[in-house]
Amino acid sequence: MESFSFVNQQPGLRLDKAIVKHESNYPRAQIQKWIKNGQVKVADAIVTKTGFNVKVNDLVIVQPTAPPALKAYPQDIPLDVVYEDHDVLVVNKPQGMVVHPAAGHPDQTLVNAILYHTQIQSNNEYRPGIVHRIDQDTSGLLMIAKTALAQESLGRQLKDKTNLRRYVAIVHQPFTEKSGTIEAPIGRNPQNRKQQAVIENGRAAVTHFKVLHNFADYALIECQLETGRTHQIRVHLKYIGHPVAGDPLYGPRKTLAGKGQFLHAQTLGFYHPRTNKWMEFSIDPPAIFQQRLQELQS
Repeated sequence: MESFSFVNQQPGLRLDKAIVKHESNYPRAQIQKWIKNGQVKVADAIVTKTGFNVKVNDLVIVQPTAPPALKAYPQDIPLDVVYEDHDVLVVNKPQGMVVHPAAGHPDQTLVNAILYHTQIQSNNEYRPGIVHRIDQDTSGLLMIAKTALAQESLGRQLKDKTNLRRYVAIVHQPFTEKSGTIEAPIGRNPQNRKQQAVIENGRAAVTHFKVLHNFADYALIECQLETGRTHQIRVHLKYIGHPVAGDPLYGPRKTLAGKGQFLHAQTLGFYHPRTNKWMEFSIDPPAIFQQRLQELQS
């Protein structure tokens, strides 16, 4: 069973009744068992009392089945290395590849390929070296920490917003403006737990965009992340009426033919963990992205 979450909007509810109200498909006895087993969080804290009073706007997360213990292991999978030294590895992740093992994707991930390629100093057994992620069907650049020094430094740069993450995307509908900033909080969609959405009580999220070219029904844009929420660019662009072309989760069905969203992490910049030298890398979008772009231009 998949985990699910919701934001409680009714005052005076005990935890088990709040979950029943949101997910009526599960018997109350089963829900109470999940609570007692520590499989329920309220406001980021595990709650084991069924009669716990849930406040209005509390985020409740239920994990019906505890995830299996995952441990990444080396697999001989092709890896597109853009840069590498003692501390840092920069790779170009292909569209369709998951970044690290997770439920439904125990192997054949980018992490499995990295572990075959090099040594990673990390205590995290299922996502060693990973400091940021991009979605399975998004292509492009990722920085990997090979040492503890790099893990701490790159993670701090993400938190302090001193690194650079710039994407290109083909989106639906041409723009009237040349550039803009989308500042809208993102959280789990209460109507569809597989999606993120702009919601009032979400986490702060900021995306800057610049229009590179307008077409009749589409546009090519550049997006720069200030924050890094799950599905941020995809959610923000849908929110302003320009969903990413090919996006199976947030876009319209009538779209450009492809293998997922036309979103590519093109440019990545950061300060080297050991030398503090600014490093910046760029990589062209995959062939299918460039092919659809040429078709739109012609």
